[in-house]
Amino acid sequence: MDSAGRIGAFWRRWVRPGGRPAEADAAAERARRLCALLDAARAGFPVAPAAHAVDFRCSCERVGCPAPAQHPLSFAWKTQATTDPDQIAHWLSRDPDANAITPTGRVHDVLDVPAEAGRLALDRLAEAGVAAGPVASVGQDRWLFFTTTRSPLDEDEWWTSELDTLPEDDQIDHPGLRWHTRGSYVLLPPSRLVDGTEAGWIRGPEEPLPDPVRLLDVLTDACSAVGAPALGEQWMIR
Repeated sequence: MDSAGRIGAFWRRWVRPGGRPAEADAAAERARRLCALLDAARAGFPVAPAAHAVDFRCSCERVGCPAPAQHPLSFAWKTQATTDPDQIAHWLSRDPDANAITPTGRVHDVLDVPAEAGRLALDRLAEAGVAAGPVASVGQDRWLFFTTTRSPLDEDEWWTSELDTLPEDDQIDHPGLRWHTRGSYVLLPPSRLVDGTEAGWIRGPEEPLPDPVRLLDVLTDACSAVGAPALGEQWMIR
């Protein structure tokens, strides 16, 4: 089944004949979200279902959830993540409010910076004629710059990160740059956060992935310019 057929079937599942306008609006929103995830999958981004916001809290109902509405539903997310459109459509039909994550270190890495630094860096990259590749915002606080990933042969030369840290871990409030590589993941648009904001594309997933080293200097300089330098130098090539 092609993308249009999947979206049509998704729409019919959620709209009953003679249904109310609010029901149609909800179905249209679900179809929009499915379309966005299928676009990401078509660009090669593996997708796995994630927790979502419920009344300003996380659907996982975990006390002190360290990443509300921003973590996978399953501990098996690394093997669960897929680009198969039928599987993605099935997940959303089963849990239409689910957010989505994409694992890093497979197809792409992600340079994760404060939103203010991201806006500054994107302007500087445009001025320098350097393609930024796919870029997403996560609410009003963070921007995600998607890049190519390093080879597993280079694993000893790079810092890897885990996103789902404990609440008391200082990394959860990291103000500067984070480099999401193997073993980590990021929220994928069009996910919703518990504060009512969304993750959305600034530059879509169809954009070619750039080399992270080409962006690194610009992003770290932008972080320093807005007062959010990277913590130490763990992210740097040794």
